[in-house]
Amino acid sequence: MRFREELAELIGTFTLVFIGAGAGALASSSGAGVVGVALAHGVALAVIIYAWGAISGAHVNPAVTFGLAVASRFPWSRVWRYWLAQLIGAALAGGLLLAVIGRQGNLGMTVPAAGLAVWQAMVIEAVLTFFLVSAVFGSAVAGRNGNAAGLAIGLVLAMDILMGGSLTGASMNPARSFGPALAMMDFGGFVVYLVGPLVGAGVGGLLYDRAFLRSG
Repeated sequence: MRFREELAELIGTFTLVFIGAGAGALASSSGAGVVGVALAHGVALAVIIYAWGAISGAHVNPAVTFGLAVASRFPWSRVWRYWLAQLIGAALAGGLLLAVIGRQGNLGMTVPAAGLAVWQAMVIEAVLTFFLVSAVFGSAVAGRNGNAAGLAIGLVLAMDILMGGSLTGASMNPARSFGPALAMMDFGGFVVYLVGPLVGAGVGGLLYDRAFLRSG
């Protein structure tokens, strides 16, 4: 099937945003809190990797695609196709969330905490994304964790949200932030979730690839 990889990315990103942002939107009313949101994202990502990883690599994140491309582990000619699929999947998830739960919890939008400067939020997102992309390289690219790769990467996502959830929402993913923002028509602070993750992913991908996969 033509565009099967892009379709897998669309479905995978839809899953992550619908489950992750949905959990964020309902966190207060359900009493799940940041632990529940972290668990929802982490489990969702692990399931996505096992379901779609063999087809598309299960990037489900423009930053991950960027980090792989910067390290020459993914062709630049296909980056825009993955990005488009990821953003469409995120937009569909945000739209469906709006239809089924209304504007409850601002649809799980990621926004910097009050008092946090833009540069501080960008740094947090960059560092958290660095950890995520390092896990992708260590587990999926290097193939060091075998069948546990999905679990390892999902746990890193959950770990990051436990730390940064109350600060920036711990998006680490422009598509994750884009879906709810589009549905709510509120892109205030979105630059944080575009610049921070891309910088963190680029640094993480290059460092892991050059220092730990091609050294010696």
